[in-house]
Amino acid sequence: MPIIVNLDVMMAKRKMSLNELSEKVELTLSNLSILKTGKAKAVRFSTLEAICKALDCQPGDILEYVKEKE
Repeated sequence: MPIIVNLDVMMAKRKMSLNELSEKVELTLSNLSILKTGKAKAVRFSTLEAICKALDCQPGDILEYVKEKE
């Protein structure tokens, strides 16, 4: 998939653990882990907003589009 999730990078920059982020955004560890590993098929805007608020970042800091090779 051409969408790359850089959640782990932002968490490292903010020195925030998965447990801490999970509590702040009120998302289960398993769902947050699925998102972090890029295995999620979709993300709600409300979830993205909560993550951005908790990490003090922009959606573009977490999600990246990489053009697939033809």
